[in-house]
Amino acid sequence: MFPERFSNLPAYAFPRLRSLLDAHDPGGPVTHMSIGEPKHAFPPWITEIIVQSAQDFGRYPTNEGTPELLDAIAAWLHRRYGVTQPAEQIMVLNGTREGLYNAAMALCPETKRGKTPAVLTPNPFYQVYAVAAASVGAEPVFVPATDATGHLPDYTGLPAEVLDRTALAYICSPANPQGAVASRAYWQELIALAEKHDFRILADECYSEIYRDDPPVGALQVARDMGADPERVAIFHSLSKRSNLPGLRSGFVAGGPETIRRIRQLRNYAGAPLPLPLQHVAEKVWADEAHVVENRALYAEKFALADRILGNVPGYRAPQAGFFLWLPVEDGEAAALKLWRETGVRVLPGAYLSRDVGGGNPGAGYIRVAMVAPKDETQRGLETLRDCLYA
Repeated sequence: MFPERFSNLPAYAFPRLRSLLDAHDPGGPVTHMSIGEPKHAFPPWITEIIVQSAQDFGRYPTNEGTPELLDAIAAWLHRRYGVTQPAEQIMVLNGTREGLYNAAMALCPETKRGKTPAVLTPNPFYQVYAVAAASVGAEPVFVPATDATGHLPDYTGLPAEVLDRTALAYICSPANPQGAVASRAYWQELIALAEKHDFRILADECYSEIYRDDPPVGALQVARDMGADPERVAIFHSLSKRSNLPGLRSGFVAGGPETIRRIRQLRNYAGAPLPLPLQHVAEKVWADEAHVVENRALYAEKFALADRILGNVPGYRAPQAGFFLWLPVEDGEAAALKLWRETGVRVLPGAYLSRDVGGGNPGAGYIRVAMVAPKDETQRGLETLRDCLYA
């Protein structure tokens, strides 16, 4: 029987979107702006590496990551954040979704202070956070990330009773869907809160390399600067957005020695390591920054397009990072359906990324628009969207 604790989970966003839209014909050429699947070209030399190492598909892959790949990731962390991270405190992931889910399985206690543990998550949120909390029998605590809070959750405002039984706190920076970036001061305050109430921070930093101005500061970077407990923060990164390789399913988690020991132990029994040829690819991709700079420049052009096309829309907030627009509308579902039926542009209602808490859904008055298509297609989609919804 399906466990009772899963009964209150909402349907995943994209089946809900299909149920909303697919019974209706599109009102024009279909323009996909709902899914955050990068469309920019990945480095052309990747195919050569796979061909050259194809014989390694005949070998069991290294569970935690090859030494060469772990060293490449450690070198990137040092270049990017100035953090010296031993390879033993990194584990390669089969995409960060695996890691974000399994971290709860490996790290969340059955009780904390004799009570059901709490898992904090922003609202809106990446759905795996809530499913991970449900899977370990914890109570997910949905904390609004709205315009009033800078589109990041204010965990410091929670009651002490909740914080004292908090075991894990998920945080996404740059944020999906809003594109907000946690400042150094934000991280310092959150890490200090975690130190005071003894919980771990699971920092989803998948969009860290797509930004407009300054590189976002990292959670592990700030924790080290503060001298925090090494087990206080675990970070999760991916090649999906940074390098336009969502199908490679390659990411990593880095954290304290006990954190990574537990996650590696779980992988030994319940995980699927990345195939060796793909680990060879990831090793080279983490070592190369030129393609990342080119990718970021392409997104910068689309940020500028969005500012020009939508800048006069009331409530428009230019994202600091990531590749989504979080656009205010009266009703997200109604707006997405109108846009589809009248123009063929496909976007995601914000409510599908949020949870109803306290009588309201913080995503209900928004749509999420993915700017992943080539520039010309993105421009047409944004102009069509503007003329349909905001004229």
